[in-house]
Amino acid sequence: MAGACGRVPSMWFHWLTRRRRAHILETPFPEAWEAIVERNVSHWSLLDDEERSRLRDLVRVFVEEKHWEGCGGLEMTDEVRVTVAAEACLLLLGRDHDLYDDVESILVYPSTVIAAERQQGVFERGGAVVEESEAILGQAHKGGPVILVWDAVKRGARDPDDGRNVVFHEFAHKIDMVDGPVDGTPPLPDGEALRSWAEVCSEVFLALKRHEPEVQRVLDPYGARNEAEFFAVATESFFERPVALKGALPELYALLSGFYRQDPAAREPRR
Repeated sequence: MAGACGRVPSMWFHWLTRRRRAHILETPFPEAWEAIVERNVSHWSLLDDEERSRLRDLVRVFVEEKHWEGCGGLEMTDEVRVTVAAEACLLLLGRDHDLYDDVESILVYPSTVIAAERQQGVFERGGAVVEESEAILGQAHKGGPVILVWDAVKRGARDPDDGRNVVFHEFAHKIDMVDGPVDGTPPLPDGEALRSWAEVCSEVFLALKRHEPEVQRVLDPYGARNEAEFFAVATESFFERPVALKGALPELYALLSGFYRQDPAAREPRR
């Protein structure tokens, strides 16, 4: 009985979520929002009609469900919300909002910000500072907000193939956080998928750490910092440089394609 009772609140919650989202989608996608996406999100031009319809639905729900806050003097406008939402939801075209269960708040600054020093927690070993103050374009905190810099968001959204996109990067971290440890492994369906992920990613990660030129040509060297950054950088490359990534690292491309349930390389002829 306890198990059955435990399932009832969960089923009720999911029913309410579906009902709320259905209500959100009853409202047509605003023309002003469409203009924002066309102007700011270069990947929009690569999508077919079905993908665009799917992205509109994802954006409407995402904008409504998340808490948005302008910081450092930034006024939170529809342009900011819709641009960030469209970029973030490009990662969800083949998936669902569940991948962003760890996303509640999005804080946006106008330009580069300095991250405050973070002291080690009471239960962490030692007592030294583990993160120094540094200039950032974005951050993702487990159980906390996504922090973005608007200048960097616009720059990444308007250039679809430079290999850098702060929204893709930080929201990949949030996907990584859904199932617990921030270890470069997103939620996977079973042990076999986990073994394949570890085998392929470990090989490429170590090659990136060895500064192998053919790997550095398609993956930002920053991904060699740790496994979490590797997944975020690989996600950026998958969406920004899909043809190059597929040609240089076909196994990694196939792995990411299977996870995101998308094939960005197939969109390239639409340019």
